[in-house]
Amino acid sequence: MEFTVEYRKRRSFELRVEPPGIVKVVAPKNARKAEVLELVESKARWINQKLSEIRELESRRCKREYKDGETFLYLGRNWPLEVVLDSGIAKPFVSIDGGSLRIVTDRIDKEQLRAVLEKWYRQRASEKIKERLRHYSTIIGVEPNAVRIKNQKKRWGSCSSLGNLNFNWRCIMAPIEVIDYIVVHELCHLVHMNHSSKYWALVGRIMPDYQNYRDWLRLNGISMEL
Repeated sequence: MEFTVEYRKRRSFELRVEPPGIVKVVAPKNARKAEVLELVESKARWINQKLSEIRELESRRCKREYKDGETFLYLGRNWPLEVVLDSGIAKPFVSIDGGSLRIVTDRIDKEQLRAVLEKWYRQRASEKIKERLRHYSTIIGVEPNAVRIKNQKKRWGSCSSLGNLNFNWRCIMAPIEVIDYIVVHELCHLVHMNHSSKYWALVGRIMPDYQNYRDWLRLNGISMEL
């Protein structure tokens, strides 16, 4: 089994398995090679299970064609795409219309269609996430310093030591309850800048069934792509 080791100033080991099949050990600076090997060997079954899950999820990744009838996630629902060609428009635009995700465009070009869709998703994500932040900030009693909607490859959200919150624009593809979990997750970091038991207790008080939404992201995150 191939794996990488990163040594940091810390007391404990951390074992990660990440797409597309990367096994990584984060170890204390003074850790011995034998200790690292012992950890990996003791977790071999768990590592192989995670690698298998990643391969299964990757097999579900679809190649987009941007054709009529192809479905795209928005707020947890699969919407069929409708592409309308109109050479008279000033610029392409997107709307939800009659049960379809409609793109009105002056030409059929996959790169343009993708770019127009991403811009629309980013705008909807900014509106919805900021709305949910206002709601939960009042409940938790915190206020972020700044909020940004970004193109994050591996994270749904993040919180900096300065109190700045970043959110992946793809969050808008998830059901509103899942978006709420992502928002609550990051807001709670303004109280506890870690994933300690106190942190998860706070998340649980705000959202008792948060584990359901974590599971949804784990199972469906691979589909939240353009």
